[in-house]
Amino acid sequence: MKLLVAIKQVAAPDEDFEIRSDGKDVEAQFLVRDLNEWDDYSLEEAMRIKEAATVAVEVVVVCIAPEEADEALRKCLAKGADRAIRVWDDAIEGSDPFAIAQLIAAVARREQPELLFAGVLSSDHAFAATGIATAALLDWPHAAVITQLSYRPGARSARFRRELEGGLLHDMEIDCPAVLTIQLGINTPRYASLRSIKQAAAKPIEVLSLGDLAVRCVRWGRAVRCRACGACTFRKRAARR
Repeated sequence: MKLLVAIKQVAAPDEDFEIRSDGKDVEAQFLVRDLNEWDDYSLEEAMRIKEAATVAVEVVVVCIAPEEADEALRKCLAKGADRAIRVWDDAIEGSDPFAIAQLIAAVARREQPELLFAGVLSSDHAFAATGIATAALLDWPHAAVITQLSYRPGARSARFRRELEGGLLHDMEIDCPAVLTIQLGINTPRYASLRSIKQAAAKPIEVLSLGDLAVRCVRWGRAVRCRACGACTFRKRAARR
């Protein structure tokens, strides 16, 4: 039985920073990078399901990012995740949430999890679109802004509570497999021990390309030839999450 957790490494400017010469962003050396806060809660929820289970449960984390995101993946491994997957190709840079969702969906088809967790949003762009777009691409049921979850590994459904507008709460049940986007406060994320941090540093991170996932003709961020089918070129877009 498997749980898949989609994560993102986000960046925020340090107290003192400088703007790039083109005026479009902060110079990279002045950015502080860390695991997206919402994704930390998603991982913790997956770990709690694993630890309470009476059957074997594998927690897999996936990130669509270049090599610098390995730090965030190793943080997840240190907190108890069993495996880490990173998907990257230079053509992906600058892609929007729908393109990122295409890749997460491809990994989900490959891994076949019972539940796919994602944070409600990322703290850098805050579009809150990737998780729900992934569910649509998989044609899986989904629910957003989850604040309470009850799931027994192997069960055909999960019960949860989610936040609605105006402070309302909605209790319902969802069939599995499903995509759930997790809200802050659903749990208290754990800290990784020094021993687990050292162990995580030695664990492998599986790196996949577009070709490995057989993803075809998605509108990636740069004007480059599609690595999967070799036939399409697309214009550059602004970065999204």
